[in-house]
This record gives sequence, C-alpha cells and structure tokens, in this order.
Amino acid sequence: MTAAELLAQQIEDTRDWTLKIIADFEGDDWSFQPAPGVGHALWLCGHLVCAQYLLVHQRCLKRLDVLDAVFLERFPIGSAVKAVGAFDYPSADNIRQEMGRVHQETIAAVRGMSDALLAEPCFGADGKTPHPHYKDKAGAVSHCSRHEAFHVGQLATIRRLLGKSFLR
Repeated sequence: MTAAELLAQQIEDTRDWTLKIIADFEGDDWSFQPAPGVGHALWLCGHLVCAQYLLVHQRCLKRLDVLDAVFLERFPIGSAVKAVGAFDYPSADNIRQEMGRVHQETIAAVRGMSDALLAEPCFGADGKTPHPHYKDKAGAVSHCSRHEAFHVGQLATIRRLLGKSFLR
C-alpha cells in the first residue's frame, strides 16, 4: 500500500464513522446546540466539508475550484457558531450533498498524490507560516482525518444529548 492509499483509507474510514453517527439525524437534530456558540450538527458537517477542501485541495494542490466560496463563508475556521435561526446556513440536505461530492474529489485527489508531492512543505492559510499541526503535505492530508475524528466526537456527543443510541 502506498502512502497516498493509506492516507486515503484513513480519510475514508473516518468519514464512514461520521456518516454512521449522523445517519438518523433529521429535522431539529441538525440545529440542536448544546450551548450558545457550541457547534450544532449542521455547522460541524459544513465545517468538515470546508476543512477537507482547505487541507487537501487548496493547501496541497492549489485547487480553488472544488468548493464555492459562499460555502466557505458559512463555515469559517475558528468562527463563533451561530444558531441555525440566526444565520443563513445551507440545508442539511445541501450539506450532506457537498460532504459526499467534496469527499469523492478528495479521495481521488489523495490517491493521485505521489510520494514526492506528499513530502513537499505545506503551510498555514497565509501560504508562508508553518501550520501548528503539520509541516508537509502528507501531514496536511493526515490532519484531515484527525480533524474530522475530533469533530465526529462532538457529533457523537450531540447524538447522545438528543437521546439517540450509542454508536461506535
């Protein structure tokens, strides 16, 4: 197995876990916010779409054509999470569609990465400053699954707070 195949498989496995956790979310489940400013499922899933795009397509491949800028504006990194009724979020169906579409493009892109590309330096959002979580493109791609695993834990907590069954 190549490094690219391993990274793609890690991203796939984490996404499978995310989809399992949200599979039975419907209606108000998407907008349930444990406390003001804390992520709700709608925001968390939209944020995961943006993170995959930024980490793999933008930072590693310099591709700016994978995700609409309007989508990025709705789920900025480090932003305060607004309640669903207080902000114009895309619908849960739209977010799930984008999750699937961007994920498919991400997996194809990662599988196409050479060892030489994965070894290239990769920086933070400004393109110059080292990122605190990785130094090269392999690290950025790897961070994609770590980042999603962090947020799927939040989705699992929301799931339990909604009274839904425990899943692993």
